Amino acid sequence: MINQEQVINDAIKKCGIEKLNRMQQSVLNAGQDKDLVLISPTGSGKTLAFLLPILLRIDRAATTTQAVIVAPSRELALQIENVWRSLGSGLKVTCCYGGHPLRVEKKSLETPPSVLVGTPGRLADHIYREHISLADVKTLVLDEFDKSLELGFEDEMEYILEGLTTCNWRVLTSATEGLEIPAYTGLVKPLRMSFTTQMKTNRSLEVKVVKSPEKDKLETLYKLLGELHGASALVFCNFRDSVERISEYLTSRGVENDSFHGGMDQIDREQALSLFRNGSATVFVSTDLASRGLDIPEVKNVIHYHLPINEEAYVHRNGRTARMYAGGTSYLILNPVEEIPAYIKLEPEEFFLPAEAHNPIESEWVTLTINKGKRDKLSKKDVVGFLYQKGELKKEELGVVEIKESRAYAAVKREVFKSLMKKISDQRIKNMNAKFN
Repeated sequence: MINQEQVINDAIKKCGIEKLNRMQQSVLNAGQDKDLVLISPTGSGKTLAFLLPILLRIDRAATTTQAVIVAPSRELALQIENVWRSLGSGLKVTCCYGGHPLRVEKKSLETPPSVLVGTPGRLADHIYREHISLADVKTLVLDEFDKSLELGFEDEMEYILEGLTTCNWRVLTSATEGLEIPAYTGLVKPLRMSFTTQMKTNRSLEVKVVKSPEKDKLETLYKLLGELHGASALVFCNFRDSVERISEYLTSRGVENDSFHGGMDQIDREQALSLFRNGSATVFVSTDLASRGLDIPEVKNVIHYHLPINEEAYVHRNGRTARMYAGGTSYLILNPVEEIPAYIKLEPEEFFLPAEAHNPIESEWVTLTINKGKRDKLSKKDVVGFLYQKGELKKEELGVVEIKESRAYAAVKREVFKSLMKKISDQRIKNMNAKFN
């Protein structure tokens, strides 16, 4: 019999958390006697909330897959995998998602993981090809289920759930209330836990209107970014081609930014997220794909370049700022033919821009990219040691380091980047030749 309290305490300590928040503790206290519907905003810690009970449910003596977690996006699936690894349980996890070779995942699945995480399409593909056995799965999590429905994954999820004949605990998470739960999910009289009201009361969000004199808002956006004093900004658009157009325009004006949408290759999406997380790019231009389910830091400013398609989209976008007790600002850019949406009840104050634009402040960080990653057995420790020793960096000159499947990214202070490149350009990292740029 395992000491459950000790298991949880050890896991929390390993992932660097002092104590669970109210929502996480409530989920843990609820036990696993009843199926669970958890309603809580993006960024509130839902992932850890459902992973800790799974940790208690895993039979360490078993050699089969015991828990399946379905997530709507590659980034969310990878985030769940990373949080599980941070718990330091020693139990195998495999993450399956589109955008990289199926054969890599097939090889990993030859030794069944205790926990299987994946996107609906890729999991369904593996099940169809009989790479995965669901015979001993006791736990199912449908994370950000409302988003999966929105993205049209209903058929794939229904196909996956058909094979869960031994599952006795099911968890469904959502960031929105009022969700109708389809019968195929198999949830039986679930316990509903909602924390949306609690999170809203903790927010300090200012909403401001910025008027664009022209129908095309590019120049207005540029002026607005110049007034943010280098603080992080997430610019939301409704269309992929708009994301690319805005990003290209900002780049042409010397604004360091990154773009993000569902049509990009996985490696490009990973790089964009890494540069935004480490502060190299303070401006992030995206579709609503970035409004939830992504592991990105709290941003100071949310900019609605295009008006949200509905109130739900508006709420999710704004949820990227002013989380918990922090403050943030949401800007709506309106051209002469647009009006404030009816769902915004209180009239926002107008934010006036100067006649002459101020150039947006340059980030103090630059990203070093290394063309080696996890598949080359490169670790964060390897990169940090290399940059301290061969690159002669001081601790304060090195920022966030991330290791991906085939690349590594390290934030370096701008003023030392050129000298660093000269020192490491002909060096080997972990006895491997590598490209640094």
